[in-house]
Amino acid sequence: MQKIYSSGLVWFRRDLRIADNAALSTALQHCAVVHCVFVFDRTILDPLPRADRRVEFIRESLVELDANLRKLAGGAGLIVLHGVASECLPALAIELGVAAVFAANDYEPQAIQRDLRVREALLQARIELCLLKDHVVWEQREVLTQMGKPYGVFTPYLRAWLAKLDAQPVVTYEVDGAAARTQLVARPERYAKPVPSLGELGFEASNLAQLALPTGESGATRLLQDFMQRIGQYDTARNFPAIKGPSYLSVHLRFGTVSIRHLVGLAQACMAQEKREDVGGGSAQKGATTWLGELVWRDFYFQILSNFPHVASGAFKPEYDAIAWEDGPVAQTLFAAWCEGRTGYPLVDAAMLQLNQTGYMHNRLRMVAGSFLVKHLGLDWRWGERYFATQLNDFDLSANNGGWQWVSSSGCDAQPYFRIFNPVTQSEKFDAAGKFIQRYLPALRGLGPKAIHAPWLAKPMELISAGVTLGKNYPAPIVDHATAREKTLARYAVVKKTAST
Repeated sequence: MQKIYSSGLVWFRRDLRIADNAALSTALQHCAVVHCVFVFDRTILDPLPRADRRVEFIRESLVELDANLRKLAGGAGLIVLHGVASECLPALAIELGVAAVFAANDYEPQAIQRDLRVREALLQARIELCLLKDHVVWEQREVLTQMGKPYGVFTPYLRAWLAKLDAQPVVTYEVDGAAARTQLVARPERYAKPVPSLGELGFEASNLAQLALPTGESGATRLLQDFMQRIGQYDTARNFPAIKGPSYLSVHLRFGTVSIRHLVGLAQACMAQEKREDVGGGSAQKGATTWLGELVWRDFYFQILSNFPHVASGAFKPEYDAIAWEDGPVAQTLFAAWCEGRTGYPLVDAAMLQLNQTGYMHNRLRMVAGSFLVKHLGLDWRWGERYFATQLNDFDLSANNGGWQWVSSSGCDAQPYFRIFNPVTQSEKFDAAGKFIQRYLPALRGLGPKAIHAPWLAKPMELISAGVTLGKNYPAPIVDHATAREKTLARYAVVKKTAST
């Protein structure tokens, strides 16, 4: 971008930070005067429950962002609006008399339609909308096969992604402090207000404070610093929900309080080091390589959503839409038991209770709980996708959709349909001592390390001794694994039949 504008408006969206911010940095480079805005979009907010951790996370992160902008340039600060973004954003741009609006690209269908409406309204006022890549490393069609087509399988995509990174290092967008001090201007008087409270937005406090989930750019920094001390164990520790294995940065990536480019750079730096032992054992090189692979999965699902938009409503592999899922009152009863953590399978129930109580679910458990819904209960993966969308703090359409299509075998590079997780085996392997189960299912704390994975197989005296009464203080299994497996194989037979015709 070479053009110089008299004034610009930075529209913060999924990039709630100052460091390495593409829209803010570019606006400061190309505008004599810069304003900043965030819109609490009623199109998104109005359908949400009144106590929503994500709204509170955004609100707390905005308080920090506003303070950081004012530190950069005196009384600059953040204009915060509450309305329909496609209407109030163009109106603000016109009121401020800016020549251009700068924002980070968004790849979700609803966001794309919003941006088209905003662009049209701005063009009528002769204002440009400049959308910049910020939320991913490589977007849309930047990584293609030799035939010039988008990838549908992860491993070759990973190789191509890494090769492109070697050939074309990512550009970072640091904010020039001197430029910010002179170009970020004070808000018009009627906008010089604190970030609205939850009450002013029509919401109430969730349990975010009790969870001690760090918010804002500073919260992301604290989590990252902690993770870098144990990255050497990541490749193995990430699989065990009872221990501190993941980075816990997913919600910060979701709302952009940390830069994906910064994380990739840190992973590369660890991988470039000579092999060394980290604190507690483990190779920083190996851990960072695995972590980078997970970050690439994130880009992969974004490009799937961009290049194959039909996945937002149907199967990536259309033949999987022929599957007849369970429906009716019995299916609804089974779904409610799954949502509420009442399936009778402890690891599945503990996973769902973790989600309901904290808005977080360990990645291994997302696979186990998701597979159980689809391949044990025979329910449409879209039911689970929608439920996760309402509960996950880090909900991202692309990753959530990709994960659900993976467990249902309908997505790109998904697990084969005949691979059906045994929740008991998964429990014994990844929560051997039952510590994670005990955390969320206190009624089972008296059971031994074998019985806790499958209480219905425990001896009567062991159940009595542990104070467990199946059907009373803990449910009996709502489905039998072997029976469910046979039904699933029969259900998925239509896929083979459709593919062969």
